[in-house]
Amino acid sequence: MGGKLLAQPGQRDALVEILLEAARLLGDMPECEHYIVNTVPDERDAVWVTELWASEEAHGASLEREDVRALIQQAMPLIAGFSDQVRLTPVGGKGIE
Repeated sequence: MGGKLLAQPGQRDALVEILLEAARLLGDMPECEHYIVNTVPDERDAVWVTELWASEEAHGASLEREDVRALIQQAMPLIAGFSDQVRLTPVGGKGIE
């Protein structure tokens, strides 16, 4: 899955830091195969997050973790909106077993 988050004006870097902390927290969950935070040079308030999970259930379980929920609460005031949300089904490629 992947999606674009729109930060409040001037808050992209703060939002990126929270998302990178989420990536670190998910490091102990083998079901989270990838969690990649990207910025867009031409869109100073945009952040793209790409996630690859072993299952939809594993992703749901991650959102129930207290540490992840605390980060979500920190991030919410920094987020102006969401766009371009997409669920993908990987079929192969480099890094995919």
